[in-house]
Amino acid sequence: MIQQGQALPNAVLSELTENGMQQHKTEALFANKKVVLFAVPGAFTPTCSEAHLPGYVVLADQLKDKGVDLIACVAVNDAFVMQAWGEAQNASELLMLGDGSASFTKALGLEMDTGDFGGIRSQRYAMIIDNGVVTTLNVETGGEFEVSKAETILAAL
Repeated sequence: MIQQGQALPNAVLSELTENGMQQHKTEALFANKKVVLFAVPGAFTPTCSEAHLPGYVVLADQLKDKGVDLIACVAVNDAFVMQAWGEAQNASELLMLGDGSASFTKALGLEMDTGDFGGIRSQRYAMIIDNGVVTTLNVETGGEFEVSKAETILAAL
């Protein structure tokens, strides 16, 4: 599993925009920026839709006031699902990124196998990234939802 102080692995994440499908290389996307990246097991799932993503939507301005250049949400879903979920959640201030093949999630060592529920998914986590290097990494254990909340990350900035 990736650790604090390590650089993010090189990977490609997808975003559906009004200009079509955008492929973001992580080394370019996170370079020279302070980024809050959080991951959810799946778009449109209960905790993710009722608490995790909405917390970042509500606190986006406060996170940016603390020097955050970019707030990104990633899930092992395709970019079409992530775009639709972002629209449904009024997440226009966030970058909604699909990791359809789970290649980024696996490179981080933060995948989990949910079996018939959804297969390979991301663990729930949040991290602060400074110029491509992880400075804070908060990974939830079990079914918890505490350390990856927007409020927890805001307090860590």
